[in-house]
Amino acid sequence: MRIRIAVLGLALVAAGCTSAPAPAGTWASPTGSPPAWTEPAGYSFVLDRRCGSGPSLGRYRVTVADAQVTGWDRIDGRTASGEEEIRVPTLGELTELARTAIDDGAEATMTADPGDGHPVEVTITRDTRECFVVSEYAVG
Repeated sequence: MRIRIAVLGLALVAAGCTSAPAPAGTWASPTGSPPAWTEPAGYSFVLDRRCGSGPSLGRYRVTVADAQVTGWDRIDGRTASGEEEIRVPTLGELTELARTAIDDGAEATMTADPGDGHPVEVTITRDTRECFVVSEYAVG
């Protein structure tokens, strides 16, 4: 069971009450409210551009230091032939990408790890749907 938590409360408080409808966006955790996640000084993870059980559009092993991607390798055995290679984001950038999409009127959801709150899945729907699945997250 997923429990969805609205993210827009803080944005509405900051913006003041308006009559405009709030953009759609949720944060979720399988076990309720995840802890607040703070991007650590150094970490690594695997990022898969995949929506649900659909095909992967790229799988990357990523290393981050001081909120900057310091290295990444495409690990799915494919090349970006016929498609544009993405700029691989940090998890902080991925979270910010979802928040910006919500602010711009798109729909976005983020599922967080129940243990430490890091994002494990981000979906952004504008004209198309972009999905990112995070695995093998390790601090250090």
